Amino acid sequence: MWLKLFFLLLYFLVLFVLARFFEAIVWYETGIFATQLVDPVALSFKKLKTILECRGLGYSGLPEKKDVRELVEKSGDLMEGELYSALKEEEAAESVSSTNFSGEMHFYELVEDTKDGIWLVQVIANDRSPLVGKIHWEKMVKKVSRFGIRTGTFNCSSDPRYCRRRGWVRSTLIMSVPQTSTSKGKVMLKEYSGRKIEVEHIFKWITAHAASRIKTIYNAEHLKEEWNKSDQYWVKIYLFANLDQPPAFFSALSIKFTGRVEFIFVNVENWDNKSYMTDIGVYNMPSYILRTPEGIYRYGNHTGEFISLQAMDSFLRSLQPEVNDLFVLSLVLVNLMAWMDLFITQGATIKRFVVLISTLGTYNSLLIISWLPVLGFLQLPYLDSFYEYSLKLLRYSNTTTLASWVRADWMFYSSHPALFLSTYLGHGLLIDYFEKKRRRNNNNDEVNANNLEWLSSLWDWYTSYLFHPIASFQNFPVESDWDEDPDLFLERLAFPDLWLHPLIPTDYIKNLPMWRFKCLGVQSEEEISEGPQDIENDSDSESTDTFSSEKEVFEDKQSVVHNSPGRASLCDAEACSCANKYCQTSPYERKGRSYGSYNTNEDMEPDWLTWPADMLHCTECVVCLENFENGCLLMGLPCGHVFHQNCIVMWLAGGRHCCPVCRWPSYKKKQPYAQHQPLSNDVPS
Repeated sequence: MWLKLFFLLLYFLVLFVLARFFEAIVWYETGIFATQLVDPVALSFKKLKTILECRGLGYSGLPEKKDVRELVEKSGDLMEGELYSALKEEEAAESVSSTNFSGEMHFYELVEDTKDGIWLVQVIANDRSPLVGKIHWEKMVKKVSRFGIRTGTFNCSSDPRYCRRRGWVRSTLIMSVPQTSTSKGKVMLKEYSGRKIEVEHIFKWITAHAASRIKTIYNAEHLKEEWNKSDQYWVKIYLFANLDQPPAFFSALSIKFTGRVEFIFVNVENWDNKSYMTDIGVYNMPSYILRTPEGIYRYGNHTGEFISLQAMDSFLRSLQPEVNDLFVLSLVLVNLMAWMDLFITQGATIKRFVVLISTLGTYNSLLIISWLPVLGFLQLPYLDSFYEYSLKLLRYSNTTTLASWVRADWMFYSSHPALFLSTYLGHGLLIDYFEKKRRRNNNNDEVNANNLEWLSSLWDWYTSYLFHPIASFQNFPVESDWDEDPDLFLERLAFPDLWLHPLIPTDYIKNLPMWRFKCLGVQSEEEISEGPQDIENDSDSESTDTFSSEKEVFEDKQSVVHNSPGRASLCDAEACSCANKYCQTSPYERKGRSYGSYNTNEDMEPDWLTWPADMLHCTECVVCLENFENGCLLMGLPCGHVFHQNCIVMWLAGGRHCCPVCRWPSYKKKQPYAQHQPLSNDVPS
């Protein structure tokens, strides 16, 4: 997960650098930046009308270019980036879809239950023609969709009873606007009563009703009172302009941010004394001033802060986001991070997509589960202060120059989705290349696996889980026993109870402790005359050499175990007199002797110092019922019981993964026994 997060952050850094690179190229070729101001005098009449349409200002009564230019200047400064976006949107000329309502419930769900947007619905009465023709309606839909206004058509023939109850006896236009200034408030429906059925007149009617929800200030005294007033709104945005009504994008944003941001329009058209505006820091007209508890912020002085709906919407969302905005952002980031698995995973193509689907499901499930307690905590009244401090931190961070660059890049890549996807794909291919190179250097076989090999291993894994229950938390082997012996499948069909036997890997056998059985009395006369000190030194060196060759001996004997039909003894042919004498005693005497030591020459005991500390002392293998001979190879299980290495390997390889004595699982660790250390003065009873 952290690797995918690192690659995602690296991808965002690449996008940031790439955007700066594009800006440098544009500056090198044209000598202009996106934040550079444009003189409206140098623009054509068509470009000026395009700017007014994007800002939502009517120009039907302005036939002269001079009047249109002045209206553009009154609405705000024009930047190169805004001009480019407006012209690109005009050239795209994408057809915007309109909703066709099927009945009362559909209309109520989309229109009356939507409390943070504007709807324009054309109602067609029974046996009547629509109020707006098809061509004009398509123009209307395209014009109002720029400002987030949704459109639809309700044909009364689909639900005549609802039309009669509403009083829609003739074809008309219906506009839904939130009635109150609180979030998720009531919605009121307004009917168009104008006589002129033209796009510009209908648009003026829409903007007039939307602007009526914005608080308007006409004199300095009212401005002073409003500026010094403290109410429920932490964020307020003021528009100081010499206009009859605010632009349509400003009115649309006031409805979209209902309950979060208060929009105030200050009409300075007939003001004689503007000294108070100078006192509060407003020097230019028009000006967009954002007032927060932290101070005043002048919108339009940083990168990407255009006088448009999209630019101001992203700016206000970063300052005063909703919980839904944060959820959508986290959803996008999590899915981008999950898609990195398609390039990080190496091997077969089918394997990549299987891992990708698994990662997408896991990440999205964890995201939804983690958001549930967050939504519950946000409802607690004790977290109001935490919520306020979080918003304060967002306002501090998102009014910086770096945040303005990030917003500008977001608008740029969102308007060019092909560029965003191509850069993501290129970044992923680079990750795939370096990851494949790294794994090849590590001699990883997964890189060269094809689809058939991976599907075969997947089928083996699936059948092992389908036919056998999980016996432990260990990883099951990929290789199937059926490939080596096809008769095993028939045997399992003949004996249905064998299906319940779990599949357990035999790799753990290599890690079991092994050593050679030795007796203290088997020595030459010269070694005996040297004294006990030399014996201890020799025993330490022998134990070291014995343990260093355990794995080598095990690998040599492993093939013999699997290939030989019978159990061939791995012990030396020499008889161990100490073992024979030791085993001729009674079981009770043997138990006492196993933890003691002997001080007589007649009773010689095995060399327990060469045994692992957690193994029980014994001299007999319960599998073959034979005594341990000097030099034979022994193997211990996690429970502490000891056997001939050949005997216990044959036992475990036959599918009996437990101790022959206590039935403790041979693959599961067990707490070691607290053994009694042998004392030199202990005498066997």
